[in-house]
Amino acid sequence: MKSQDAGLLARRQQLLGSAYRLFYEEPVHLVRGDGVWLYDAEGRKYLDMYNNVAHVGHCHPQVVDAICRQAKQLNTHTRYLHETVVNYAERLLARFPAPLDTAMFCCTGSEANELALRIARSVTGRTGVIVTSNAYHGNSQATWELSPEEVPADQLPGHVAVVPAPDCYRGRYRGSGAGEQYAMHVHDAITVLRERGFEPAAFIADSIMSSAGVVAPPTGYLRKVSTIINDAGGLFIADEVQPGFGRTGSHYWGFEADGVLPDIVTLGKPMGNGHPISGMVTRHDLVTAFAAEGGYFNTFGGNPVSCAAAMAVLDVIDGEGLQQNALAIGEHLVEELRSLAGRHAAIGDVRGSGLFIALEFVSDRQERTPAPELAQQLVNELRRRGVLSGSIGPDDNILKLRPPLVLTLQHADYMLEILDGALTEVSPV
Repeated sequence: MKSQDAGLLARRQQLLGSAYRLFYEEPVHLVRGDGVWLYDAEGRKYLDMYNNVAHVGHCHPQVVDAICRQAKQLNTHTRYLHETVVNYAERLLARFPAPLDTAMFCCTGSEANELALRIARSVTGRTGVIVTSNAYHGNSQATWELSPEEVPADQLPGHVAVVPAPDCYRGRYRGSGAGEQYAMHVHDAITVLRERGFEPAAFIADSIMSSAGVVAPPTGYLRKVSTIINDAGGLFIADEVQPGFGRTGSHYWGFEADGVLPDIVTLGKPMGNGHPISGMVTRHDLVTAFAAEGGYFNTFGGNPVSCAAAMAVLDVIDGEGLQQNALAIGEHLVEELRSLAGRHAAIGDVRGSGLFIALEFVSDRQERTPAPELAQQLVNELRRRGVLSGSIGPDDNILKLRPPLVLTLQHADYMLEILDGALTEVSPV
């Protein structure tokens, strides 16, 4: 590590504390971004295969211009009429199926999930929540309690019940009936909640379960879960903070892949391409019932500048065909990664949809034994070779690839070549 970076790291640790974590054994000191590239203080560039916040590319000029124009004109809190805010809500809601017709804005995914939870509890009069194993839904107190990735199972509060993530690679169910089999665990969770004295208010899940290892629910799972929770008097909340806005390629929202209609949808990270805006979309009747018990105010949530950024993101996705690009480049990546698995026995599984892809590393393909040490070595070797990625999953043995949607075929092939070399370095067999 360069001496200036070591000094900056020491200052950071002293001023921000050890809980505020960084990536990589040798942290990257970034100073500039452009499209799929990030640049460090020494001018070295890195291919960003991880940062889904910069959904349409780092510092996209159309988004930057929209932010600057609005910031020069007006920015204020959200209790005034403003055309941009209303226009954005209209544009956003047009991308949802009926009857999801009402939007509310926040600043972060955590806030969006907490607002969804407040509404679910308000309209149902219940407090119990069902989540999937190793899920992450936010860093506020209420959403942290819904995040088994962060909170050990024995420390979760009594109003939270956990069901297995529908993992068809290493999970207990595999094959054509897995969706139904996994969904039936929601019945068990409802029973557990009731035994503890709680009625179910909601089931919440990512439509692609990132923290569980980029797990795409098997066919029918979300539809069945939605039916079970609705029949029990609760609501289904689809967390689209990571899969949304065309990332999966085949659909604009991840929940659409299973033909399910959520009661509430939450949005975040990529919504403003890095500008802090998030949202929650639901039915008008639920918001009306919630409003009868109290209002909602968020000083910065959906302010004019944030909405201008978010509007520009929609324009870029459409204008540059980025959902279609995610589908095409994602299919190419998955095909080539599976070919790479033929040369590297440590790759146990390649899965994903669009530009949301996972490689699961194992020490024994037959037993599907997780290889977390290898995954960590690979993440750091890729960083040394100029590719930024990350690891995920309950055993931290899964490489997560989640680049900006402007990734091209040339970028993908460049990454594949570097990944091949890095795998040869850390796992030569």
